[in-house]
Amino acid sequence: MTDAATPRRRGRPSRTETEAAPATRDRILDAAREEFSERGYEKTSVRGIAKAAGVDSALVHHYFGTKEQVFEAAIEGAFAPALAASTAVEDGPLDTVGERLTRFLLGIWENPTTRTPLLAIVRSAVNNETAAAVFRRLVAAQLLRRIAGRLDLPDAELRAELAAAQLVGVAMLRYVIKVEPLASADVERIVERVAPVVQGHLTAP
Repeated sequence: MTDAATPRRRGRPSRTETEAAPATRDRILDAAREEFSERGYEKTSVRGIAKAAGVDSALVHHYFGTKEQVFEAAIEGAFAPALAASTAVEDGPLDTVGERLTRFLLGIWENPTTRTPLLAIVRSAVNNETAAAVFRRLVAAQLLRRIAGRLDLPDAELRAELAAAQLVGVAMLRYVIKVEPLASADVERIVERVAPVVQGHLTAP
């Protein structure tokens, strides 16, 4: 990162900037999540991300490449807690997996720290096909298939996708669109109502 009083140079990053790569990358990703969350995919630009991160846009391209690649990196990092949801399938009996998975994913949405980047992902994916393709690729490859792989049942991938659709739908109405009374309902009540449906998708004959 250049000093505020020093004009930024375009092109290849300096040795100092390269040595500070981990911190710079994290700052760019944080800025990208904020920009995508506030503006959506289409209205977010590499230049805007760079400005928010306090770096030159060439540095964003150097570390990540295109805007799509920045978005994918931002999603992957933000989505990391949700990827651990596959553990909810294997840690315990299958006859209670619906409640564990529902509680885990709603817990991520209930936490303001993890909710903000998730909102960025969902809003961008809904409004832009490029963003949606990145979202599908990550969700399908890193979450749904891992969950399906632990279900020794017919149509395991379809079951996992239906369970995910149930939970994403609830999250959209509660946290994105904020439809009442769902938006202000107690989360435990939601778990009580939704978990049996998720359980049915995953394990019902």
